[in-house]
Amino acid sequence: MPLGGAARVRRSSLRQQIADALREEVLTGRLRAGRHFTVKEIADTYEVSATPVREALVDLAAQGLLEIEQHRGFQVRRLTPADFRSLTEARVFVVEALFRAVAEDGMGDLPADAIASVRRRAEAAARAARAGVLDVLIGCDLRFWRELAAIGGNPHICEFLDRVRTQTWIYAVPHLRALQDLSGVCWSDHVALVEAVAARDAGTARELTLEYNEHTRALIEKLAPARS
Repeated sequence: MPLGGAARVRRSSLRQQIADALREEVLTGRLRAGRHFTVKEIADTYEVSATPVREALVDLAAQGLLEIEQHRGFQVRRLTPADFRSLTEARVFVVEALFRAVAEDGMGDLPADAIASVRRRAEAAARAARAGVLDVLIGCDLRFWRELAAIGGNPHICEFLDRVRTQTWIYAVPHLRALQDLSGVCWSDHVALVEAVAARDAGTARELTLEYNEHTRALIEKLAPARS
């Protein structure tokens, strides 16, 4: 390894750790929409140098979680009801296109180990949804969809859908936290969807995926007026 290689690896790892930590803060609503901060503030919080922090923040801005404010730092992105509608519409549009492709070409290879892993993610997400444990549900739900989409999927489409789901959650979280009890409120048919995929039942898989999208849209649009 050339001189400085180890330092670059450590810096890259630190950059990812900071990005992951801040991403979770934004997703769970602990860093609220509109919150302003500087590279120095985050660097001081994590007791690290400015360089990996700046790189992590730029990464999160590229994912649509933050906005760069010229000469001021960063701000947690504010998503509007129109943004939410656009995100859900984009997700449905892409999902419908994917299922049209599945209808023409089939589901392709479904490795048993990948299905088993997604099933574990599904069970964890469903438990969290039924129990109403929002912080756990967010992470489990995103990992579930990420792994499911990755099974034989186009990595660029997978990345796009993950970004859309992440931003959808960011908008949804403050509205969901307004409820005293979230038990059974969020969609929880993750396991049924995995079983449909494993059985190569594309029709049921499509119905469940669209049901997830419609359930999320209807729930948040019902809650949002009460918070406006």
